[in-house]
Amino acid sequence: MAVTPVVLCLNRSGEATAHRVAVALGATIHGRMDRVERADVFFANALDHARDLFAAGTPVVGVCASGILIRAVAPLLSDKRSEPPVLSVSDDGSVVIPLLGGHRGANRLATEIAAALGAKAAVTTAGDIAIGAALDVPPPGYRLANPEDAKGAMAALLSGSGVSVIGDNIFGLEDTDGGVELAVTETSLDGSEARLVYHPQVFTLGVGCARNCPPEELWDLVLSTLADAGIAPGAIAAVGTIDLKADEPAILSLAARLGVPLRLFPAAELEAQTGRSANPSEVVFAEVGTHGVSENAALCLAGEAGQFAATKRKTANATCALVRAPAPITTLAGRPRGRLSIVGIGPGQSTWRTPEVSRLVADAEELVGYGLYIDLLGPLAAGKARSDFPLGGEEDRCRYALEQAGLGKNVALVCSGDAGIYAMGALVFELLDRAPDFGGVSDAARRVEVVCSPGVSALQGAAARAGAPLGHDFCTISLSDLLTPRDDIIRRLNAAAEGDFVIAFYNPVSRTRRTLLAEARDILLRHRPADTPVLLASNLGRPQESIRYRILCDLEVDEVDMLTVVLVGSSNTRLAQLGEGPRMFTPRGYARRIDGDLKDVGNRHLEEEKAQ
Repeated sequence: MAVTPVVLCLNRSGEATAHRVAVALGATIHGRMDRVERADVFFANALDHARDLFAAGTPVVGVCASGILIRAVAPLLSDKRSEPPVLSVSDDGSVVIPLLGGHRGANRLATEIAAALGAKAAVTTAGDIAIGAALDVPPPGYRLANPEDAKGAMAALLSGSGVSVIGDNIFGLEDTDGGVELAVTETSLDGSEARLVYHPQVFTLGVGCARNCPPEELWDLVLSTLADAGIAPGAIAAVGTIDLKADEPAILSLAARLGVPLRLFPAAELEAQTGRSANPSEVVFAEVGTHGVSENAALCLAGEAGQFAATKRKTANATCALVRAPAPITTLAGRPRGRLSIVGIGPGQSTWRTPEVSRLVADAEELVGYGLYIDLLGPLAAGKARSDFPLGGEEDRCRYALEQAGLGKNVALVCSGDAGIYAMGALVFELLDRAPDFGGVSDAARRVEVVCSPGVSALQGAAARAGAPLGHDFCTISLSDLLTPRDDIIRRLNAAAEGDFVIAFYNPVSRTRRTLLAEARDILLRHRPADTPVLLASNLGRPQESIRYRILCDLEVDEVDMLTVVLVGSSNTRLAQLGEGPRMFTPRGYARRIDGDLKDVGNRHLEEEKAQ
């Protein structure tokens, strides 16, 4: 989830308040186009824009009526544990209302905004009102071990049961020796609705392992080390290791199972801790350039004041060590594993963009892509570092994105349509598949996390606009001979024509390539009727969208451009003539069943007439 909120301003009457809120939060202002004078980003439709931000996981503070925000996000509500905060602020700044995500930051934001404005925070969550704390949201650096019991514990407190504090009083509540225990401890302790257990995250876990170490071997080693030291898994703040292990499955699995961040360190940074380590190894130094991985990584994470809670323990393939910091850890040393998200944003309009893609874009530190595609993200790209590459710069684009992720960044490679269909997805994996000396990318880039998220392809968009032309077997063929030999394209055209597939042509023409589409038409005319329906769809999902129907024999190259998807029907494809115009569809064979049912009905009628 994005950490910094966005402040929405819908009119001039709330503009002064919006700017005061933005200053207090260090946030950007998104303003309604033609209704707000000053804003960092402008949008056209308030409901669509608020919905896009919410889908992307961005906290929203709207200086507007609460109902506007409620109507915008209502269709997307599903899980309060993962949804971002949504707040409304009155135009005059007198009232701040946390609408959603009270325990995910909305109540805190409301209090912060109210203090800045001299306003009233209308907090309505029961726990905050009755006892002044949200027990399922401990302070930074602490972790609730049994969140599933928090609801029952809060209900008991609201029913009059008092609080009994064991250990540090992290909420600052009065200890009444009541029936609900709030236990703060580094050790494992059974929890229940009568006992909420909180662990201060003061321990760092350093690990190392051989390549392809069995995940269970490392996991069992860590669990036994924690058990022997009397430390609860929830008291671990982070897992650390050498950057060479950024893609090690056992270590990735360990961090995921513990639910903590993985932090990476270069060998030189680890080696600087060798003077503090308990078990320096010349063998390890010869292998990776530092005298220790697990101990040194734990020391790096805990800082200069950290002390060993458990020195290096090992199995045949794994090592681990524990270091205790003097206070809960809220800021992490090292760097995260880099991530490259290959995202398809759809043909153009934001309503065709998936929520997952929006979240990946919102989470990214840097956006990489063809400039037009990044522009299509609109306000979602505002304030982010972006690296624009021209058409023809596809390889440079992918290399750059991978290498930036190799530095530990969260990068989104932005493609139109679906990133795996005639886009950058395949090129990214081709570069990853090559060795550095044979045109590949660096070792650091090869170790990044690669996430592929689907998008609505131009083929799907065109088909939806037409009706249902892909109701039966279909294929796609790119007519660009820039990377594919012309003879291969002709061979595929003949095969698809003979197979009677519905065909979607991508890249049908360019400024210098004008003949292949005409050749494709002529090949198809040898195998299907001259009046076969053809759809020409241009600028799908954009204001200039154009949908046109032709028949195959009348298909002209000059009415097609680079932004057009050409969809040619099979011999069975038809146009249904409806009141608002024709719709294209390809029957799948249900007609035979329908005709058979009608024949059966007709036969029964004849038999009934004969019987009379």
